[in-house]
Amino acid sequence: MKLKLLLLACVTCVLMHSCVSTKKYQAMVAQRDSLANRTASLESERARLQADTARLHHQIADLQNSYNALNSNYSQTTNQVDKLSGTLQQREARLKEVEDALRRRDAATNALRDKLQKALLGFQGSGLTVDIRNGKVYVSLTDKLLFPSGSIVIDDRGKAALKQLAAVLNKEPDINIAVEGHTDDKKVINLGQIKDNWDLSVLRATSVIRYLTETENVDPHRLTATGKSQYQPVDPTDSNEARAKNRRIEIVLSPKLDELYNLISK
Repeated sequence: MKLKLLLLACVTCVLMHSCVSTKKYQAMVAQRDSLANRTASLESERARLQADTARLHHQIADLQNSYNALNSNYSQTTNQVDKLSGTLQQREARLKEVEDALRRRDAATNALRDKLQKALLGFQGSGLTVDIRNGKVYVSLTDKLLFPSGSIVIDDRGKAALKQLAAVLNKEPDINIAVEGHTDDKKVINLGQIKDNWDLSVLRATSVIRYLTETENVDPHRLTATGKSQYQPVDPTDSNEARAKNRRIEIVLSPKLDELYNLISK
């Protein structure tokens, strides 16, 4: 009887120990499975983080390249801006020089016109005008003020007007003088050696120049004679009044432009 009780006790102990071992085993299995799941999750997260890290490295590299390109472009742009700024300053300085020279020219031209208007005041009601065009002073004299009809010989009233003009010109040595002869569109008839309006316009211009140089001692180096014939009329209408206006001598006075030419050639 005691033996049976002993055996029963042993069996009970074995069964109880077996139950405890099974619980521990199951707990360990559950812990292993949990660790496996966490490991898988960590591996997945690591893979994701590695991919994100690689993507960010690429983005950083792209941004760095873009930054380098922009920085290079900025440097080039800055250099170009500096060069353009320097060029602009030079151009502005040169523009100021030219503008100053033009102002001086205009001032001299206006002063010359005023002197001529004052000196020739007595002839301005007889077919003489003084005005400024394109920075030059034009003294326009109708043919009746200077020449008999169809002639190239200057009459006394014409000589008196040219004498007053020469008195001003001789005091203004820095003025270039161009004498232009103009005719109307009527053909020249029976004027001997004068064959056409070209001849008449040129010969009248040279007659004025000869009087200015030979009688009034204007420096011939300052003078130029040209004939325009009928091709630059002041009034193109077909009337006797228009033709009378077109028959004229124009004395074109312009300040010497050496200063402007030097500025332009820089």
